[in-house]
Amino acid sequence: MKRVVGVVAAVSLAASMAMADNVVEAVKVKSLKSLKCGAKLVKKHAKFVPVTLYPQSTVHLNDKKANAINKDAKAKVAEVAAFTDGKNVAIIMRWPDKSKDVFKGYKSDIYPDGFAVQFASSADNPKKLPYIGMGSDGRPVEIFLRKAYGQGVYEPNGNGDVAHQVNIHNTNYFGKSLKKFEKEVKKLGVSPYERAFVSEGFRSMTEIKDGSVKYRTDMHYVNKKGGMWGGMVVKPIKDAYSKPSKNELAIAVAAWDGKELQRDGLKRLSSWIAVKLPGASNKALEAVVTEKAKGDAANGKKQFETNCASCHNNRDFHNAPTFMAPDLSNVGGQATAAYLRESILNPNAVIVPGYNRNSHPNFAWYTVDDKGNRTSTMPPFNYLDKKVVEDIVAYLQTQKAEVAK
Repeated sequence: MKRVVGVVAAVSLAASMAMADNVVEAVKVKSLKSLKCGAKLVKKHAKFVPVTLYPQSTVHLNDKKANAINKDAKAKVAEVAAFTDGKNVAIIMRWPDKSKDVFKGYKSDIYPDGFAVQFASSADNPKKLPYIGMGSDGRPVEIFLRKAYGQGVYEPNGNGDVAHQVNIHNTNYFGKSLKKFEKEVKKLGVSPYERAFVSEGFRSMTEIKDGSVKYRTDMHYVNKKGGMWGGMVVKPIKDAYSKPSKNELAIAVAAWDGKELQRDGLKRLSSWIAVKLPGASNKALEAVVTEKAKGDAANGKKQFETNCASCHNNRDFHNAPTFMAPDLSNVGGQATAAYLRESILNPNAVIVPGYNRNSHPNFAWYTVDDKGNRTSTMPPFNYLDKKVVEDIVAYLQTQKAEVAK
């Protein structure tokens, strides 16, 4: 137990930590083969950086109860660290969670805690990093997902099978019969839910099943100082779906809270983070993930009201119809300044799916031609003065939830 506490021991999560610089330095080690969340190595040598996770609110989930619970969700401060052995990289994150919610079979009203680490396929052009959600056309991402699960749950289908929930020492099996029984228990039992995906925008998310990426994950929960999860993903530095740029990786992390009925797009998500491997030199990436727009946010608010508020709702303006356009209430905590500029000047660069087109035909977020090409219904605002755009970007960076104390 001491090993687990060592990794995910609760740390000070003061509000001041919300202003993280989003740059993580990977620590060089000999091997990552047996590294676990509870390793003493992590406690002693990890260089954790505070990273704020903001509620994802671009599109609301079609779940009235879940939306009500998450209506005023606050941001959480997580911590991210990295290790490398020269061939592989380990991303470790820990985040506060007052309740331990685990997978208990396939149910529609109980959801587990979980986390994900997303890698940009390439960070060669940091100003055009993929969309933070699921990548974007021509800018793919690689995603590793892990959900918490409960050991000893042997009826994932709810079929009432109690015969395999008996402790092996209380059975009448011996020898080959006992081994057969253990195999049946393992087959029925709930194993760790870990998946790898590649995605190049909405509608394209595909699970990697061909074994081309060798990875592993780990999760540990500590009921100390309010509760804390620790999670880890270990993968090759370079594989078929992502590679470093000048010895740096662009990643983002996300966390799901089962008690808040979070799943799918209902989660807390960071902005892009630069992970510096030994010999890192991608200063452009570091500049993008830490940039604070130099515009006048006060004037940006006025310009937003004039140019944007008729379609987009955010924390200050709620005049637009709910389904008109993406909600920007937390965009400042998840999008880089470069992404915000691009979205204003070239909305077609990233097209999010929007709500059900059949249910809300008057609010289609894009049009589709006979070849399947999608065009955003938002017109380019490239006619705006450069200063006005910068002011709007500065204002949008203020749009994010309060950090939980």
